[in-house]
Amino acid sequence: MNYLLLPPILFFIILIVVFIQAYFMKRVALQVAKDTTSGKNKAYACGEDVADHRAQPDYRQFFPFAFFFTIMHVVVLVIATAPTSLDLNLVLIPVLYVVTAIIGLLILFRR
Repeated sequence: MNYLLLPPILFFIILIVVFIQAYFMKRVALQVAKDTTSGKNKAYACGEDVADHRAQPDYRQFFPFAFFFTIMHVVVLVIATAPTSLDLNLVLIPVLYVVTAIIGLLILFRR
């Protein structure tokens, strides 16, 4: 058996290669002086002086859309790959996914 193709050994070989590449790329990369007196390192805000430029977005409005997107894609994937035979055990799994998705979406968009 070829031991170099085992996943843990191959992972460490690739990890070592990546670290060697990173070391040489750091040596070759352009070194920029840390000049804090000029405005080159400041965040661009259309000419406006901004003391703190870190944005703190609110993800509460984004979560329902992301959850809806994920649920719908998983359901479509399960239905599309479901077997076409009429065996009750094989038909029950996609039906269970659809029912669970409907319940999850009703909970998500309740008012």
